[in-house]
Amino acid sequence: MRLSDWSHIHAEKRFHVGTLPLALLSVLYGLGVRLRLATVEKRKKKELPGFVVSIGNLTTGGTGKTPAAITMAEWALREGYTVAVLSRGYGGHYETKVLVVSDQHGIKAGSDRAGDEPYLIAKRLKSVPVIISRDRYLAGIRAHEMFGVDFFILDDGFQHLMLKRDLDLVLIDASNPFGNGHLLPWGPLREPVKQLKRADAVIFTRCGSSPAEYDVERSLKARLREKTLFRGDHIPEEIVFPFKKDIAHDPGFLKGKRITAFAGIARPEAFKDTLIKLGADLASFINFKDHYPFSPDDFRGLVAEKEKNGAEFLITTEKDWVRLESIISEYPDLAYLKIKFALLSDEEKFFNMVKQKIEKKRF
Repeated sequence: MRLSDWSHIHAEKRFHVGTLPLALLSVLYGLGVRLRLATVEKRKKKELPGFVVSIGNLTTGGTGKTPAAITMAEWALREGYTVAVLSRGYGGHYETKVLVVSDQHGIKAGSDRAGDEPYLIAKRLKSVPVIISRDRYLAGIRAHEMFGVDFFILDDGFQHLMLKRDLDLVLIDASNPFGNGHLLPWGPLREPVKQLKRADAVIFTRCGSSPAEYDVERSLKARLREKTLFRGDHIPEEIVFPFKKDIAHDPGFLKGKRITAFAGIARPEAFKDTLIKLGADLASFINFKDHYPFSPDDFRGLVAEKEKNGAEFLITTEKDWVRLESIISEYPDLAYLKIKFALLSDEEKFFNMVKQKIEKKRF
């Protein structure tokens, strides 16, 4: 199944007859969100035995929360903390209240049960437990009891309001902050922009790919008054060929190579732009919906597309690869782009802020 029109709908700012049903649903959704927020404010939040940092956003995806969570976990490990990543496990099929995706010795559940993002985090963070549950508090307690965790990272945790956190980070895509500015389903917003007031700091992502004339901080200054602001980007790290004994190349390897690429992520156009900037000769690019469950037939169709266009390689994202690896046989011309999240400026200031929050929690 190819990418739906939702990304186009969420970018469309003009009102017309076709958007009327979505606008009405958006109003109803907004009433539900406001009721939930009002109800939660009156309830006592649960507290985990350690430092809790939430990495989330206001929109339906595409800001790069997962790479940011990995970067945060790597920093906390270097600082000597016992770390776990807690996730809802979106797209995973698990029946237990809590699922241990990985522990300090290895991966215990595949992407079909865990969901692609928790499984990807588990693969990238070999010694960090990844625990999923619809109740992040239960996941945290399990992590503390089993592994002695004292540093909890909530992946996509901004809307998980019943758990107390010590640092709330919100990621905003600098090239497309809030789409058309409307709530779901008419727009990409999970909740009103004014709820940014709950955040301790805002990180603008994809700053390296946003137009130079678009100063996102200036345009949002009124909404982000008194917030600590940082800039970050997703940096290409390696081109990995998983069926060639995990052979990896510098991203510059793609320069001049004729490729067919595909992606089933929230912002496939960002991946496409990255490949073009790396100098790849893009013969064709196929979009799928976010978290798309690939089948063997889908992959055969992608291989046929590659061969039809005379491409050398078939390239995808690392998140798409973790959904493919269990359903396809060996195909040496398949590769995925591995990326990392990096702060473009004020990295020292950012981690000093984290340390200050930890000290505040401690004393």
